[in-house]
Amino acid sequence: MGTTECTPDRRLAVAPMMDWTDRHCRSFLRLISRRTLLYTEMVHADAVLRGDRARLLAHRPSEHPLAVQLGGSDPRTLAAATRVCADAGFIEVNLNVGCPSDRVQAGRFGACLMAEPGLVSDCVRAMREAVADHAQRPQVTVKTRIGIDEQDSLAFLLEFVAAQVAAGADALVIHARKAWLSGLSPKQNREVPPLDHARVREVKRAFPEVPVVVNGGIRNLEVAAAMLDELDGVMIGRVAYNDPWMLAEADARIFGDPAPALSRVEVVERYAMYVAEELAGGARLHHLTRHILGLFQGEPGARSWRRTLTEGSHREGAGVEVIRGALRSLSDRTA
Repeated sequence: MGTTECTPDRRLAVAPMMDWTDRHCRSFLRLISRRTLLYTEMVHADAVLRGDRARLLAHRPSEHPLAVQLGGSDPRTLAAATRVCADAGFIEVNLNVGCPSDRVQAGRFGACLMAEPGLVSDCVRAMREAVADHAQRPQVTVKTRIGIDEQDSLAFLLEFVAAQVAAGADALVIHARKAWLSGLSPKQNREVPPLDHARVREVKRAFPEVPVVVNGGIRNLEVAAAMLDELDGVMIGRVAYNDPWMLAEADARIFGDPAPALSRVEVVERYAMYVAEELAGGARLHHLTRHILGLFQGEPGARSWRRTLTEGSHREGAGVEVIRGALRSLSDRTA
């Protein structure tokens, strides 16, 4: 059997976000954009091998194009987990070298690994080798920061990237802020260290043959489209979660796909069908509705939409009628 390498279109992606980009969120976002690359929440490689992998890696074919993000620092464990992820059908396996949280550092993975480029290279190499003969070989990529603590020079970043490229990394996703490993919370590490998109462009100039994706501080598709003049892709995070309708123009504006998108109401109706299926399988309504609270962000009646969903989804026995009721309340406010 031959091997076919997956080659994701990286021009626009929604970042992996813990507690946010679960399978329900991804199913919802896929109704808005067919082309945007989506990522799972970070999953530790140990959990993939020893935990409930069916639950941790669960996804529907409709979520594709879909990548999985792994955490870890043991090459053999990451290699085995990468093989499992390939068997599960993910088109990319991304190694987290960017999360600065204390809990992640305690497990010796995430941003603290930038101080050990050789170890990261060993991990990337092992992950690549684990799927080299896979029928549908997923790409192996690294998501990193531009530096950590006082190690934040361009020379430091280029040396780190060079090591991962030499190990076979298929692409680099770079959050254009350094991370402080102590003194700042994960939230502060997303906001306090200054953005330096120019540093990411320097990486691309140094490694023109390697896809380089920028992450951090990109607020709209206009900015994203402009960045594609010099970079291979743009990754957006919380802005897409809080205002998901911004992705409605992504297929046409970023990917050149002229096919018409669904309207907001059509998205709600499609998602309601998905919710009904998930509720029948034992899911809880508020786990499904929390992802759609921002769908009408900035529109008349948005507050009523959010309130109806939030209050109704926690009631005992609540079902898909809560979503339809929220849609009616929105219509009442705009009539």
